[in-house]
Amino acid sequence: MPRARSAPVALNLHLGLVYAFLYGPVAVLMVLSFNRAGMPTAWTGFSLDWYVRLANSPAIISSTVNTLIVAVCSTLIATALGTLLALGVEKRRTSSALDALLFAPMIIPDIVLAIALLSFFTLLELTLGLYSIILSHVVFNIAFVCAVVRTRLKQFDYSIVEASSDLGASDFTTFRRITLPVIFPGVLAGALLAFTLSVDEFIIAYFTSGAGSSSTTLPMRIYSMIRFGVTPEINAMATIVMLFSFVLVFLSQRANRVPSVHQ
Repeated sequence: MPRARSAPVALNLHLGLVYAFLYGPVAVLMVLSFNRAGMPTAWTGFSLDWYVRLANSPAIISSTVNTLIVAVCSTLIATALGTLLALGVEKRRTSSALDALLFAPMIIPDIVLAIALLSFFTLLELTLGLYSIILSHVVFNIAFVCAVVRTRLKQFDYSIVEASSDLGASDFTTFRRITLPVIFPGVLAGALLAFTLSVDEFIIAYFTSGAGSSSTTLPMRIYSMIRFGVTPEINAMATIVMLFSFVLVFLSQRANRVPSVHQ
């Protein structure tokens, strides 16, 4: 009994240390974003001045708009293609080689994928801009959407599809009225994950954006600012991005836990 009781205490302590290690620096950054002083490490009082400066910065606003355009467009395309890919793959016989090919963009280093996409766009003589970033993020996000939707399809009861066909429904009607509503929590979770990854992604956007500020995303703007030193303004911007990402990931996890219709 003493051993059984001490085990959860040790596990909880270990879990607490891991969380402190992971989120301690994030918490410090968030606290310093409200620092009144211009120095990012010396606390002199609470202030929202840095958030006000961000809201009044044309460069930040422009970068944020570009980021949202890229994230929304790439998410819509990647969600549609990733969902269709998951449906097609699940109807085939399971293959380790096929799975490895599908999930390759998830494990390939971003720098390698970015160079490959840049070389491909150069080969096609495609002028770089926001649309090249969107296409690059679609390539990057499809695998994540496919993986999430396939997880949902593992619990899918295909007998209801057969019943729909027996009752005379067309393939499109069956997909619209039966398949899509059942797997929609997984589709939504994949879309939220893709949106989060697109908002946060820097390396691929940096390589495929081209020259000029018209295609500068928010992570790229943060990188250009941090080269001159860390300021509370950068801390404030990073805090907003992190909170936004945390909320989307939380919603993605919650959406994927919604019970399916046939359960």
